[in-house]
Amino acid sequence: MPAFSLDQEQITWCAELRALAAERLRPLAEKGGPGRVNRPLVAALGDLGLLARAVGAGAFDLCLLRESLARECTEAETALALQGLGTHPVAAFGTPAQRARWLPEATAGRAVAAFALSEPGAGSDAAALALDAVPDGRGGWRLHGEKQWISNAPEADFATVFARTTRGAGARGVTAFLVPAGRPGLGGEPLDMLAPHALGTLTFDGVPVGPEDLLGPPDGGFRVAMTTLNLFRPSVGAFAVGMAQAALDAALAHTAARPAFGGVLADLQAVSHRIAEMATRTEAARLLVYAAAAAYDAGDPEVPRRSAMAKLFATETAQYVVDSAVQLHGARALQRGHLLEHLYREVRAPRIYEGASEVQRAIVAKELYGRARTAESASSSAPHEEARAR
Repeated sequence: MPAFSLDQEQITWCAELRALAAERLRPLAEKGGPGRVNRPLVAALGDLGLLARAVGAGAFDLCLLRESLARECTEAETALALQGLGTHPVAAFGTPAQRARWLPEATAGRAVAAFALSEPGAGSDAAALALDAVPDGRGGWRLHGEKQWISNAPEADFATVFARTTRGAGARGVTAFLVPAGRPGLGGEPLDMLAPHALGTLTFDGVPVGPEDLLGPPDGGFRVAMTTLNLFRPSVGAFAVGMAQAALDAALAHTAARPAFGGVLADLQAVSHRIAEMATRTEAARLLVYAAAAAYDAGDPEVPRRSAMAKLFATETAQYVVDSAVQLHGARALQRGHLLEHLYREVRAPRIYEGASEVQRAIVAKELYGRARTAESASSSAPHEEARAR
């Protein structure tokens, strides 16, 4: 297992990202409305070259991007992540025509992307998708149904949409389509969520799609979805680490200066030990995230397990650290507009989206038991192979 420490170039780049987030992106974020796409912010991310880097990045670079932005401006981080999530399937599985049409616009921040996987009855169980792709008799399909909790919906300019083309086939019967806004029968509404993310519904009333809209082969959409999620899961952990670090920094500054009981809060053992626990968990989460990202970039076959562990531990850690920071600050942290009040609303969602914590535990357990069974099978067959060799 390699040790993870950033080199000087990476350290400098992360510092530059934090400065850009604080000085250029946060003012744009503050002008945006909650729950709606902030197009000036997305355009600024494009102008700065961050969207192009996110779409073309490996997992490790993507994690550094998201962690650095999250420490200073969660809205900028989320806008980048949602754009990357919706655009990656086009970059990885799109046809030359699709890539030529949409990638320049998306990476410049002129076209907003969506990743339309979840449905009212299919959240954690992505293989249970019910959005129906009905053959139209001319080589294409008509989409019928609804998507819910979709990034950047319904304002996105195009969406990666996952629909069922073969009934009764589970994950093997799902197909991915690139669906531009404005298609007949396509509608939707924004959702008012706890965190100020741009999320909404998409409704499909016979929306036409054809072979030219396919992302990957028919019935190959589950691979498109899982490939995208395996890349982004460690970086969800990086987002969480960035929020945890921001909360820890705020708690350190506050407890070191806040007068209490003839000294400052930091003099109290209960407080200093809580800070130490927050810092230790944050660093452990960061290392798990970096390990998962490095494994993805190296083509490690254990990417699903490592990605799941990183997202699970980092998001649960961020919840603990932000909650602890609120507790150490007291009532002031609950005032609207306080950094920790903002983080408290932001930190809850990552434990659910892109695979809830319970799903990540199931993935980890499945991978571990599968590896154990493989090892046991290999061990039991070894004596027979040895006997035949004699």
